[in-house]
Amino acid sequence: MVDMITLFGVSHVFRLGPRIHEEIERRRPDLIALELDPARLQALEEPGRVRRTPGVYGLLAGFQRRIAEEYGAEVGEEMLAARNAGRRLGIPVALIDIDSRVTWRSLWASLRPLELIRLLFSVFGSLFVGREQIERELHHYQEDSTGFMDALGRDFPAVKEVLVDRRNAHMANELRGLQEAYKDIVAIVGDGHVQGLSTLLGDGELEVVRLWELRPPEAESASSDT
Repeated sequence: MVDMITLFGVSHVFRLGPRIHEEIERRRPDLIALELDPARLQALEEPGRVRRTPGVYGLLAGFQRRIAEEYGAEVGEEMLAARNAGRRLGIPVALIDIDSRVTWRSLWASLRPLELIRLLFSVFGSLFVGREQIERELHHYQEDSTGFMDALGRDFPAVKEVLVDRRNAHMANELRGLQEAYKDIVAIVGDGHVQGLSTLLGDGELEVVRLWELRPPEAESASSDT
């Protein structure tokens, strides 16, 4: 069997759990890799702890929870679906992300005052975003995900460096190391990481399934009616 990594680009606020479970059931990989660390996995398993988290992280978690409810989803259900599918099928699961506490400390240490102010305004503004605007932004992202990530780097350089680029490098290294023991790996990652990981892993056999390929047709048609 040829060594293969399949990247599934997901979002934590859409109802993707059934589709991810179905894909793992169909593919039966040797390993499932998740864009999580132990602390984030525990937060998904015990969502009440996140609700009590103060500060910007708590606000972001609240925003994700509100949007997920609009889509009839649970935040991070696709990650739990992958983990549960692995348990049921006897497939090992690896957590490949950087410790989230280290990531957040690095972000706050890297943010310059002006970028911090802009980030805070962006976070507070996101609390009032509705489903129609989310679908509009998702469409723009789908049309030009490279341009979207480039704009993120221009507007929030520390955010992109710490939350995207460093984690991409770490996860790519983790996946390469796991390939020494597992030939067929399915990795469930946020779609914003797919482009960077694809570049870093481009010297091997790679399959990519993007977020818009995973979303059910009824979700897209429902959004067009809003």
